[in-house]
Amino acid sequence: MAEITLVEAITLALAHEMQADPSVIVLGEDVGKDGGVFRATLGLLDKFGPERVLDTPLAESMIGGLAVGMAVRGLKPVAEFQFLGFIYPAFDQIVNHAARLRNRTRGSMHCPIVFRAPCGAGIHAPEHHSESTEAYFAHTPGLRVVIPSSPARAYGLLLASIRDPDPVIFLEPSRLYRYAKQEVKDDGKALPLDVCFTLRSGDDVTLVTWGAMVKETLAAASALGEHGIEAEVIDVATIKPLDIHTILQSVEKTGRCVVVHEAPLTCGVGADIVAQVAEKALFSLKAPPMRVTGFDTIVPYARLEKYYIPSEERIVAAVQSLMEFA
Repeated sequence: MAEITLVEAITLALAHEMQADPSVIVLGEDVGKDGGVFRATLGLLDKFGPERVLDTPLAESMIGGLAVGMAVRGLKPVAEFQFLGFIYPAFDQIVNHAARLRNRTRGSMHCPIVFRAPCGAGIHAPEHHSESTEAYFAHTPGLRVVIPSSPARAYGLLLASIRDPDPVIFLEPSRLYRYAKQEVKDDGKALPLDVCFTLRSGDDVTLVTWGAMVKETLAAASALGEHGIEAEVIDVATIKPLDIHTILQSVEKTGRCVVVHEAPLTCGVGADIVAQVAEKALFSLKAPPMRVTGFDTIVPYARLEKYYIPSEERIVAAVQSLMEFA
């Protein structure tokens, strides 16, 4: 079993599904000859040819519309946007058409599309290359939103997303693309969607996170353990629909909850999680639920980028403040 990076796991999953299912088509800017801006589609053109790996013009609205057209005619397009901040021209096609097609046709049509995009800061890129706007899509009925945090989860969740009969926004944390390697077996086994993954058990506090922030959150949990505070770490993985049951079970055990995400504070997905914890687990709480997030500002350039991303120290400080409650 080979050890591979997250971006290599994406490539592996795409190749597996394209081999297994001839209706799977990859399209996007520079996905063919160049293998995509992060080389996530490298080698697919040589293996599957230009009829199944389509280099498109620099026209995101067209990519979105073309993917919808393909999907309703029996194909399974996987559309790549070079960065999450570039996806907005396709917002109309994604939100008004892909997400609504099943409801609009009373279930007679569906739209099996995966819209892939790198997301998040940490690679010293300009503003539109560094955004975490998953909440835009989580707010839209009819869209599933998935964010992997490791090579194995990227492989299994992408397989599941391609096989889903409805549209999936699949966001890939760019600073994790080559951060670490993990053994990934190319066996075609999908991981379940709509399920949180408990990465670390603990009895004192529940840390809820996803995507690139899993890295800092696990580091914070280890640091807290050195001070006798045992943190349970939950990787949400599927942002929408949210597996709130797993989160509530953990909070009922620990009595404390901190949600960590890179997106801005206001109206982030963490706000919904905190609201649901307050509504459904109030009598289990020993302290108010808390969020550690990015700031309500555009992601800054490289010099301040590290300050913007929630740090291990900020997470530890938040937990220590909760532990002060009786």
